[in-house]
Amino acid sequence: MSRKRPDAAEPTADGPKYPIESVDNVLRLLLMVARQRQVRVSEAAAELGTVVSTAHRLLAMLAHHGFVVQDPDSKAYKAGHVLLRIGLSSVNNLDLRTLLRPYLEELRDETEETVHAAILQGNEVMFIDCAESPMALRVASRVGTMMWAHCTSIGKAWLACESDDFLRGLYPAPKLPALTPNSITSRAALLAELAEVRRLGYSRNEGESEVGVGSVSAAVCDRHGKPVASISVSVPLARMNPERWDVLAKAVQDTCRAMAAILP
Repeated sequence: MSRKRPDAAEPTADGPKYPIESVDNVLRLLLMVARQRQVRVSEAAAELGTVVSTAHRLLAMLAHHGFVVQDPDSKAYKAGHVLLRIGLSSVNNLDLRTLLRPYLEELRDETEETVHAAILQGNEVMFIDCAESPMALRVASRVGTMMWAHCTSIGKAWLACESDDFLRGLYPAPKLPALTPNSITSRAALLAELAEVRRLGYSRNEGESEVGVGSVSAAVCDRHGKPVASISVSVPLARMNPERWDVLAKAVQDTCRAMAAILP
């Protein structure tokens, strides 16, 4: 009968026989980020039992790889796009997506255009769900992709819910990158447009993220007025006219209000 070598490593209820402290700390940080909405460096250090500088280096490395992102206003860390993409690929029903999905499909059926839901990640938006148009000429699903928030109506709808101080922290430079010749390229122009979005209650995009594509968006806010998602109706500009902009704006606003009403 064969016998195991006495030094063979075996996993136990107390953890592996030969733990790697740095790996353990990183994984504990990821679990902490998953549990909490945001994590400060001092909280991370206390959780890990390390000095603040060590916790800061670990969080900076996670941010470098996209697992976390630092809020420019509070300086706390929250889940980044890589962590969210892993979650989206491994979990069929994310709570937010489950709640919003019937409304996305209803708005798609009403407009016969592609409807997206997205969340803000740093200065980008990540598309988390889509109900795609049945039309032959349509905007395709962008689920799982990231785009600069200021170049999209879905991003501008979210940004309009934030304070100007938050926005200046998010965009410290006066110049902004562009995706097309129609993109907003200055912080001043963005702040002016967001003021108009707040007044109207919705945002528009006419070829700012992709030439030939337009969209109308509004934000879904919780009872404290904080955005939890943005919703867009995306349309080939060849199908648009002044009257249709108004029709789609009302439809997406009505849908976002209905979504907000069912949030926990």
